[in-house]
This record gives sequence, structure tokens and C-alpha cells, in this order.
Amino acid sequence: MNQARPKVRRSRALGIPLTPKCVRYFENRPFPPGQHGRARRKESDYKVRLLEKQRLKAQYDLREGQLRRAFDRAVHRPGKTGEELLIDLETRLDALVLRAGFARTIYQARQTVSHQHVTVNGRRVDRPSARLRPGDTIAIAERSRHKAPFLAAAAGAHAPARPAPYLDVNLAGLAAHLNRLPARAEIPVICDEQLIVEYYSR
Repeated sequence: MNQARPKVRRSRALGIPLTPKCVRYFENRPFPPGQHGRARRKESDYKVRLLEKQRLKAQYDLREGQLRRAFDRAVHRPGKTGEELLIDLETRLDALVLRAGFARTIYQARQTVSHQHVTVNGRRVDRPSARLRPGDTIAIAERSRHKAPFLAAAAGAHAPARPAPYLDVNLAGLAAHLNRLPARAEIPVICDEQLIVEYYSR
């Protein structure tokens, strides 16, 4: 059954559920897929760091080049590189659409943006990778609000269990305001960012 669910297999391979639907399957089989999935394997330092990078990529649904560019930006910022990397990724438009509760998964959030359902400060933006700054407001475009996914979102169907404290969200109005940059402890990704810094710094 899991063979037909690539996100379930990927969740098991990475050790984290990537979508709400994956949670039940992941909890039932919390080990990598394949006949040797249950076996205890000694992993090299390189593989440990590679896996951590892949986990971060999957949680934001990024391509390698996108993550590498984000890392290069983080290196040139004054804070800790790993934390700056996560802050950079968390202020992507698709990530904030997800955190606001306007989409159920990062994949749906990306599609929502690319299909021009989202505005930033009143203007439609179709680039999921667009970065927001404190003071920016995102909203579902007026012409899209009657669509079933956004009616569900406005009713709270996708609201996160722990609201993002750096966002001021008006779910009924399908709008959210980025008050400030997130702190590392507030970013809900499963990641040891130092291992990713070590991977790219090797």
C-alpha cells in the first residue's frame, strides 16, 4: 500500500512525517522503507549531514539550488549561519501561507501561490520563493476567496496547532501580517541546522 504513496515512503526514509496524511503511516512503520529498513546501520558522518540537509529540503519542498542559495545568503549575515538559514526559509511566501493556515501542506501552499491566489501588500505574487519582510501583509485574493479550499481555510480547517507568534493572522478574513522575523525556537521544522552548515562547509 505504501508503494503507491511516495510522500509516505519519503517520510519514512527521512524519519519525519511530511504531510498530515503521512503521520498515521509513519507512526505505524517508523523506519526506512525496504527489506533492510528495520536493520540498525552504522552511518558515516557525511551521510548523517546529508540526511539532515534532505530533511530540511523536504520540509520546505526545495530544490538543491534553492537551498544552496539560501545558505550562501545566510553565511553573509551577522547571526549564526544555521539560524539565519532557517529564518531565510521561513520568510518565504509559501512557508508563511502554510503557517497562516491558508493551506494544509507546503505543497498546497506552493500551488496556492503559483496559481496567483495570494497577494502581498495588495498585489498578486506568484513566486513561492518571494521573501517577506516585517510589516508585509499576505492575503488570499478577493476573486479566490469563494473557492472551496479557502472557505475551508477561513473556517479554520488548516489552522496550525501552535500559531506562529511572528504572524498576526485573521483567518476569517484570510489575511496575515508578518510582525517580525521569527526566532529559531519558533520555527516548526525538525532540523539540526548545525549539521547542514557542516555539510555545506566541508
